[in-house]
Parts: sequence; C-alpha cells; structure tokens
Amino acid sequence: MIHKEVPIGVSARHIHLSEEHVEALFGEGYSLTEMKPLSQPGQYAANETVAVIGPKGTFAKVRILGPARKRTQLEVSRTDAFALGVNPPVRESGDIAGSAGIKLQGPAGEIVIEEGVIVAARHIHFHTTDAERYGVTDKQKLRVRVGGERGVVFENVVARVHGQYALDMHIDTDEANAAGIKNGDKAEIID
Repeated sequence: MIHKEVPIGVSARHIHLSEEHVEALFGEGYSLTEMKPLSQPGQYAANETVAVIGPKGTFAKVRILGPARKRTQLEVSRTDAFALGVNPPVRESGDIAGSAGIKLQGPAGEIVIEEGVIVAARHIHFHTTDAERYGVTDKQKLRVRVGGERGVVFENVVARVHGQYALDMHIDTDEANAAGIKNGDKAEIID
C-alpha cells in the first residue's frame, strides 16, 4: 500500500484580478509584477496589493496573486468575511456565480465587483502522475488526516488534477489555526 502524503500550503486572504480590473485599479496598460513564486507553477504573489472594502470593515493591503485571470475573485476565510461584513459561499476556485460582491480600491481608482468573493473549498492540487499513483480522479472528494498536537481529519477535500499542477494541499488560515498547521506540514490521504 502506498503512503499518500501531501504537503500543506496555508492560503491567506488574497485576490486574483482580471486584466480589466488590474487596469481599473492601477492604470491603463499596467501589468502585475512578481514578488515571489508560489507552489503552483507559473503562479506568483505580486508586489501589488489592493484595499478590500466591505460593509462592516476594510483590509488595507490584500495581496494580488498573478498572473491576471479571466475573472476577479477574492478568497477569504470565514473570519475575514465576518470582519468585512459579507457572507461568501464555500466554493471551488472559479465558481463565483451568485457569490458575494465587494468594493476594491487601488492607486488609480476603485471598482465594485457584484460577485467574486468566496471561501475557497479545501483542495489538493495533483499533477496527473501523482493522481494516477494515488488512485485519485479530478473532483473526487477525499478525507485527509493531519497529525500533531491538535490532529484533525478534513472531510470533503476536493481533488484538482491537471498536468501543470504540483502536489499541494490548500487550506485557509482559519482551518490551519484551528488545527495548529503551518506551511510545509504534511497531510495523509486516508480515503
């Protein structure tokens, strides 16, 4: 039997912007600049940040993750959502239809997105070869155990399989804090 270990990445609040919204917030013709690469190939934390303004609260410097995407999406934890005064659904990345809206402010202007705020569903990125080795299929729901002093089993962890992904489990800061998990810790797929 193969030991199905996966590295964990804790995902703090962040935003993905469309090219149109990059220009609206930073100026015509503006392009994001890379601060540091992320665990997934081609993805990076940008030097740029935006203010996120909700009905109840504001986060002054929310990191943008690049490159620009087709649609703008803000990913927050449930605690962040309470602080902002919004009620976003738990969704897979990219599934923003009917989700919460929010105001965004950059150095060149501000915009209101009508939808795009989600609490990201916990998930594991699998390269196709890792998925085959672990016997996992795209969109499969998994159970994953994390040991330690505050050990936990996560249910409904979505498998995301693609030939350009690197093996990595993503959970949000609320989940990580509750279980005492930090970046680089390991999880085990149990079924």
